[in-house]
Amino acid sequence: MALIVQKFGGTSVGTIDRIKNVASRALAAQREGHQVVVTVSAMAGETNRLVALMEGVTTNYNRREYDVVVSAGEQVSTGLVAAAIEAMGGKARSYQGWQIRFMTDSTFAKARIREIEGTRIRRDLAAGCIVVVAGFQGIDDGGNITTLGRGGSDTSAVALAAALKANRCDIYTDVDGVYTTDPRIVPKARKLETISYDEMLEMASLGAKVLQTRSVELAKKYSVPVRVLHSMEEGTGTMLTNENPEMEKVLVSGIAFNKDEAKITVLGIPDRPGVAASILGTMADANINVDMIIQNMAHGSDTTDLTFTVPKGDYSQALAVLRDAKTGARELAGNPEIAKVSAIGVGMRSHSGVAQRMFKALAREGINIQMISTSEIKISVIIDEKYTELAVRTLHDAFELHKDIGDRITG
Repeated sequence: MALIVQKFGGTSVGTIDRIKNVASRALAAQREGHQVVVTVSAMAGETNRLVALMEGVTTNYNRREYDVVVSAGEQVSTGLVAAAIEAMGGKARSYQGWQIRFMTDSTFAKARIREIEGTRIRRDLAAGCIVVVAGFQGIDDGGNITTLGRGGSDTSAVALAAALKANRCDIYTDVDGVYTTDPRIVPKARKLETISYDEMLEMASLGAKVLQTRSVELAKKYSVPVRVLHSMEEGTGTMLTNENPEMEKVLVSGIAFNKDEAKITVLGIPDRPGVAASILGTMADANINVDMIIQNMAHGSDTTDLTFTVPKGDYSQALAVLRDAKTGARELAGNPEIAKVSAIGVGMRSHSGVAQRMFKALAREGINIQMISTSEIKISVIIDEKYTELAVRTLHDAFELHKDIGDRITG
């Protein structure tokens, strides 16, 4: 007997028929002899509706009250799924985050998990129940409802799997696995049978929407086997695992992209210690995340230029903050029409030439690179947004990601 956590997103519980499908899948796993915990999101569109209601009252809302409102969607989903399981002859028990003591800090709207009390869940599982738990929700030490941020149900599911020492966490979504890139852009993109935690973490953070980044971090930290599956179709999905020697034979596993970035350049700032820290500190004080950073100094000059990227939604605020700050800069420039395209693969650790192949492929298509960032297993470039799809198709072809692993050029 295995203990399996199944997570179903908003589209998977978006209608009564789909809720019945969730119940059927949970019952099927239980009939195979497994103990089953189901984690659900709010029905598709429901969280957006609740956010709109809150913003209709006030845009300057108290985040504690925001969490009270937006967490309500999951309460409906849990009750409906549990009721559907019982209507099909099973035993079920639904719980909200506060009922199972899903403990978090008090950072409302983006709380961090501290611990999970699993006693009630284990008791119900032993009694033959399928336990249905609200994703996204938590509770702080003061008894206040908290939420984990948008996409937080993935994190809830993996955290539950870790706390319960589950054998596996199955994430059911509207895709049948993790692909080498977005198949809507590259129709010949291939579904990956396995992917390492590190590769998936890079892909999630760089724009792939399959899994929420924090859920992958948790899966890696606690070595939770995670499988991505389609909620309405049968299939083997994609398994997230620890790295193995076979993975290192592949130069690149996938191409990710993100159009939700903007570039800012602070020109002619004094070239002295602490200036860059001061400028980036103004971004931190405004709660604006900075991603890629490049600093350039002209030969023989006593000034330097600092270029960095921020989320596109924070672009106007970032410019306003910098204009108000006393940076000593000569000029401020920006460009919101950019995209980040990344090649990802654990094989980069043991193979050279990935950057050369990537840059040559882009150059052949006349795509200019504005910024470059690297890590052990990824290379990211900033390009004009209008070339995003062309760049993704070009790099997918350059690394032969449409081919079976054994047929690719690996060096």
